Amino acid sequence: MTLLELIDAEYTRRPFYGSRKLLHYLRGLGHSILAARVQRLMRVLGLAGMAPGPNTSRPHPQHKLYPYLLRGVNIDRPNQVWSTDITYIRLARGFVYLVAVP
Repeated sequence: MTLLELIDAEYTRRPFYGSRKLLHYLRGLGHSILAARVQRLMRVLGLAGMAPGPNTSRPHPQHKLYPYLLRGVNIDRPNQVWSTDITYIRLARGFVYLVAVP
């Protein structure tokens, strides 16, 4: 596997890893690599460690606030309320999106 493939695969398993953790991971596999190269390869792949930024809980003043439409609604029959979810799944040759509508 190339370094790009190794970084992409490990980042998919652990998306909270930043360049330092990936550096230790690659060195543990026996690769002699510098931190700057890991950072550059992560930029090439468009990857960044997932860390909370400042004030992530405060809404932007210009964003519209939508009301919660189910507050006070008594859900007592099938098909009264629907929900969806979508996720990305890596495959050996590409990827798929999985959409669930319970």
